[in-house]
Amino acid sequence: MPEPFLSGLRGFLIDSPTPGTLRGVRDGAIVIEDGAIADCGPGEVVETRNAGRNIRWRHSPDTVIIPGLVDLHAQIPQYPVIARSASLKSIATLEKEFRAKAASTLAPAFFADLARHGTTCALLYASAFEDSCNESFVAADAAGMRATIGMVLSDGQPLEKSLEQSETLCRRWHKRDSGRLHYAFGTRSALVSSPELLQGVAALASKYDAYYQADLAVSPDESAEVRAKFSASALEKYRACGLLGPRSVFAHAIHLTDEEIALLGESRSAVAHCPTADLFNTSGLMPLDRLRKAGVRVGLASGIAGGPELNMWQIMRSTIESQKARFFHNPAVPVPTPADAFHLATMGGAEALDQARVIGTIDIGKDADLVVLDLARILPTRIRTNPHAAMSADEIISLLVYRGGPGTVLETLVRGRAVHHSPDGFLL
Repeated sequence: MPEPFLSGLRGFLIDSPTPGTLRGVRDGAIVIEDGAIADCGPGEVVETRNAGRNIRWRHSPDTVIIPGLVDLHAQIPQYPVIARSASLKSIATLEKEFRAKAASTLAPAFFADLARHGTTCALLYASAFEDSCNESFVAADAAGMRATIGMVLSDGQPLEKSLEQSETLCRRWHKRDSGRLHYAFGTRSALVSSPELLQGVAALASKYDAYYQADLAVSPDESAEVRAKFSASALEKYRACGLLGPRSVFAHAIHLTDEEIALLGESRSAVAHCPTADLFNTSGLMPLDRLRKAGVRVGLASGIAGGPELNMWQIMRSTIESQKARFFHNPAVPVPTPADAFHLATMGGAEALDQARVIGTIDIGKDADLVVLDLARILPTRIRTNPHAAMSADEIISLLVYRGGPGTVLETLVRGRAVHHSPDGFLL
């Protein structure tokens, strides 16, 4: 019986295993078997090692291949009002109307757009309703995306019913398809999360080894109001309820004290940095260097719909520009390089989700969550032959950070399966 076809990709392989560094293999090759990276490295070496195997090679060596991008914070119901400066009232209406029927239309479109942008993994809020959250999972599953999703819980809902519905969804979807899908228990601001709610969420998250997500320190006023109401910071409140840890991801985290940052680092909690959302909403500038110095795991996020776009390259660019703004006022602030920002959008996001063992870099044994890019589409001359022949990995990533977008994406793969393919892309 003939050996089944294996999938092979050719291109300039670029990833970032450690902050600020790039690993590049010009004219590289990847062999995908059973959804995982079975081999990778210089093209000639990989071909020699796999001589005689039934490999179907795809894409030109002139492409660029990177790990899938990771978006750590977005809200599916709010996507229709992206970049519209939507009022809280209109967002509340969207959330209220996001029931099963609406989700069955919006969620598939949302996941298709994520894949079109080269994002393969996302941590997402659905809504307060079990039916639409379930439909969001159905859409993610059908799209083949890697996603962690959850209902949004708050004090305005019946406590026992909300926890019961969340647990039902968690049992149904958490660790589905060998961990491609996960469940995240989620709350909003600490202002609308009673200790009883948080303790109930913590108990369920612990029981199922599930995720927890919440907004944190989005504005100085919110932080002050939390302290006045509870005589403690939001993080102290979360710690008292058992919600800090390696599977907790806090979004924004702009206005934090040194003690709060240390607490995030000590508890191994993660932060979703949302620079485009923070700038769009004039929320402030995250002290990125202080969080990283404290050992806090940080990844990047669109912050939809506070954020105005899903383009992770623009979010990487905004990561750099927001820290430049801080540098102008304090020359001691380090400015991230494009390689730094790229790390945050790939391996940084994988580490924040505690999934660095399976995604984030191009390594043998990891899942084949990959993006194939056509660099010629963003070069000023749009040269089709060897567009990166004279370019280094650093130059390519810089070009992508400042000019990249969905137009460069030829193919997006999750576990080796194409979840997006450009209709005018070129294959070999």
